Amino acid sequence: MRRIIVSLSDGIHLVVRRAAVLTVTLMFLAMAIQIVARYAFSAPPIWTEDVARYMMVWSGLLGATLSFKSHSDAVLMESVFPKRPYILGLLAEGLQTAAILTFIGPVIYFCFIGLRGGFAKGYLARQAALTVDTLGIPMAWIALAVPLSFLIILVHLLARWADRDAT
Repeated sequence: MRRIIVSLSDGIHLVVRRAAVLTVTLMFLAMAIQIVARYAFSAPPIWTEDVARYMMVWSGLLGATLSFKSHSDAVLMESVFPKRPYILGLLAEGLQTAAILTFIGPVIYFCFIGLRGGFAKGYLARQAALTVDTLGIPMAWIALAVPLSFLIILVHLLARWADRDAT
């Protein structure tokens, strides 16, 4: 079971890394089109700004999962204190895990379930009712980045503990 969780986390990491590179590339291309069209033709397309903005959202959230997986995320006081003995390190990781779950648990929950219960009032359902005017797509495609990235972080967190237990 441990190997499955770690392999799943590693596989997701590879896919997300490619997706993050794609979103940054699309953001760059949209901005390049915007700049060339504005200064060369004095007629920028209206959709480029929205594409760049939404690709920035996706790349930022996907990048957060990448940094969490590679332990590049901000770790409070990690560099100040020397290496801890096993039991203190385990306690510190437990506190870090509790803090992470305290943050991502409600976010994931409210992405799907509304304040008064029911899927119809969750964040994604509310966003599905809205449309991006310039692109003509439901806002849910942009909003999907939030629960998806947090679920990926949850998988990476499980893999951290599974990999820790294996050593």
